[in-house]
Amino acid sequence: MPSSEQYLKPEVIRQIKRLDLRAQFIVKGFLHGLHASPFHGFSVEFSEHRKYTAGDDPKDIDWLIYAKTDKYYVKKFEAETNITGYLMMDLSRSMGYTYRQELTKFEYSICLAAALCYLMIQQQDPCGLITFDQKIRHCLKPKTRRSHLGDVLSLLSNLKPDGETDIAQSIIQLSAMLRHASLVMIFSDLLNDPQPVLDALYRLRHGGHDVILFHVLDEAEVRFPFRGMVELEDPENQRRLSLDADSFRKDYLEEVEAFREKYRRECAHARIDYVAIDTSMQFDRALTEYLANRVARG
Repeated sequence: MPSSEQYLKPEVIRQIKRLDLRAQFIVKGFLHGLHASPFHGFSVEFSEHRKYTAGDDPKDIDWLIYAKTDKYYVKKFEAETNITGYLMMDLSRSMGYTYRQELTKFEYSICLAAALCYLMIQQQDPCGLITFDQKIRHCLKPKTRRSHLGDVLSLLSNLKPDGETDIAQSIIQLSAMLRHASLVMIFSDLLNDPQPVLDALYRLRHGGHDVILFHVLDEAEVRFPFRGMVELEDPENQRRLSLDADSFRKDYLEEVEAFREKYRRECAHARIDYVAIDTSMQFDRALTEYLANRVARG
């Protein structure tokens, strides 16, 4: 059983800190972009307001803005100007897979999550953790204290990816839990029917949340390095299939690319960040490249 020290060992901390030092301006630009009005969905004129939601005090409604837009907005309080982040981690059995890489998809995702949590806390933005399989299993409330990274890793390191997953239902469940516009960072191999997942993502995005979808696959799932007759196992239901890898490779690689392209296209349409990663990539490099591309897009 891995421990949180596995993810806090000096080389991982050095990678995270190197990412922070090397890309400090990128990270600040990324988070500044989230703080800016496009994240909240308002024009610059209304960047200090947010949409009225059930539970808000009607006395806080800005009637001047209502007169201009015919919509209800409330003035944001100072405490609301921070971005609240949620790391959303897939606990399905398939996330525990690796063929020849040092890290499983789950362990790789933990490294990504640790880096993002560290960067948010450095910026004084609260970050929480959600874990799920067929439904949400754990929820750590967002906090900004430095020890919170250890709490996040401690929980993750004591979990074992197991069983099947219902990504769409878990995202819908999270959508119902969130009361204010947040940054939701999802880590999953997305081994479910894509359409219900995409519908759930649209719903989350429609709720005013910024969404980053980290599609984490094992290097072997992306490149299919197998030769000759092989027996493959479905990681979630454990059904086995024997096949000739050499004759199957071309069709398999085309299917994987089509699968990723569907997510890439649909997420772009919904203004959801889709980040396709495999476990052969250094997590700090993968994250820095994503952040740089995000900032470059404005």
